[in-house]
Amino acid sequence: MINPCPRILFLMPYFGRWPFWMPFFLESCRRNPDIDWLFFSDCGVPDNLPPNVTIECMTFSDYCGLVSQRLEIDFAPTQAYKLCDIRPAFGLIHADRLEGYDFWAFGDIDLVYGDLRSYFTADRLASYDLYSTHERRVAGHLCLIRNSERKRQLFRQIEDWQARFTDQKHHALDEGAFSRIFLWRKNFPEPLFKLVGKFNPWRRRSEFTEAFSTPGGCIKWHDGTENFPHRWFWRNGTLTNDRDGERQFPYFHFVCWKRNEWPQLPEPDPAEIKRLAAEPAWIIDETGFHRGAL
Repeated sequence: MINPCPRILFLMPYFGRWPFWMPFFLESCRRNPDIDWLFFSDCGVPDNLPPNVTIECMTFSDYCGLVSQRLEIDFAPTQAYKLCDIRPAFGLIHADRLEGYDFWAFGDIDLVYGDLRSYFTADRLASYDLYSTHERRVAGHLCLIRNSERKRQLFRQIEDWQARFTDQKHHALDEGAFSRIFLWRKNFPEPLFKLVGKFNPWRRRSEFTEAFSTPGGCIKWHDGTENFPHRWFWRNGTLTNDRDGERQFPYFHFVCWKRNEWPQLPEPDPAEIKRLAAEPAWIIDETGFHRGAL
């Protein structure tokens, strides 16, 4: 019998300073009340934290010590961005937090979620053991992995993982080397790529489906063009845009605006951001977040 609601826990170490859009991220978590997020952070506990979000306060040094102990390596990076490399190991590092969960996940916070359960339905989650929202790589901004001992240990198949985890270089292992466990010859033409995948047991138990979450990047839009949406609409936990009508999206990863347009804007007023995030609807565009209409 299929579990009507597989339990999901996002494991999210984050150190430094919460970004200005954190209230919007947290509100989008709140509207997914049967999914949980667990942060390990030195950024403090934001006001009005959703009940499904937990923040365990610790220093970056203490977190690195925990990683070193759990993986039996000397993990001592100088930059917190190095944590992206060890994402495939989060399930083992935090195995003690996963009791009762069917899936664990890793991801970014430069995004807002829509209705995740309408995308990751119970039927969908019954079919595979790993879910990436990109077609030809593990998506570092959102990846779900079944909570099994076999999957928690899978990161060990990354070539030279101990050395690459413990040096100071950022290798993008979550999207590169980890992807290669599942996707062989990812640059092959589609028919040959699919054929090769049939011979990979890890690939057969994984879903790589483009969710079109990251407009403006290297992946064309779902119609094959670069005509990306210009405005995104978050309304009471659902996410649409100005290009695709009522089509809903599981999340919007605004990394391109974050990198390119937003740094040119004045620093937003934190009090106004909190007020706006509490509204039932907002608009996101290249100039930031704005009040929306229901």
